[in-house]
Amino acid sequence: MSELLYLRDAYLRSFRARVTAVRESAVALDQTAFYPTGGGQPHDTGTLAGLAVVDVRKEGDEVWHVVDGPVVPGVGDGVTGEIDFDRRHALMRTHTALHVLCGVIWNEWGKAVTGGNMEPLSARMDFEFDPLPDGFGTRIEDLVNVELAAARPIEISFLPRDTALADADLIRTKVSLIPDSVSEIRVVDIVGLDKQADGGTHVHSTDEVGRIKVVKTESKGKGNKRIRLEIIDG
Repeated sequence: MSELLYLRDAYLRSFRARVTAVRESAVALDQTAFYPTGGGQPHDTGTLAGLAVVDVRKEGDEVWHVVDGPVVPGVGDGVTGEIDFDRRHALMRTHTALHVLCGVIWNEWGKAVTGGNMEPLSARMDFEFDPLPDGFGTRIEDLVNVELAAARPIEISFLPRDTALADADLIRTKVSLIPDSVSEIRVVDIVGLDKQADGGTHVHSTDEVGRIKVVKTESKGKGNKRIRLEIIDG
């Protein structure tokens, strides 16, 4: 089982770990700060034992790190991992911006998110609009940027499953879809705006994101409208 260090400290840039399994050019570790692809967020990059990490995937309780090199460390070896923090921080800013977007749209229009994906400093999200309100792109950009400038603190907590399932804010973000095997739910709370069960990496405050620019809005069918945005410096 790999301990997921990024769940409690998204700003961790380097760490020591022990190799627990090896296959081809991939290694599993007893603990890792590398975020594996999932939840619409792409994996981290960086180095492990001096080798470039080119992919990170979670399989069951283990996180596998694919490295680019002719030799991989052996089982039991101690290794140092280094996160490409410029990329990580760009993804942290992007992921937090999407949560702000979700909170603004829910509070203003009562519409739930239906899907999303991100890359460093760009993203898309789909919502249950049909149709989009007139002037929506400009309006949502202004509303989100007001919330980003408000420097709302972002708090991470871990709740027992039963407690999380009883929280109305978490119910609307479909916390009930988390597998029954998960007994403790990680919650990302943008204080006063949005609260979601989430396993991704985030900044400490909304003003650390910068600002957003709505690039495009699209219809993806009845009751499903897409917003594409970019993250820019504030």
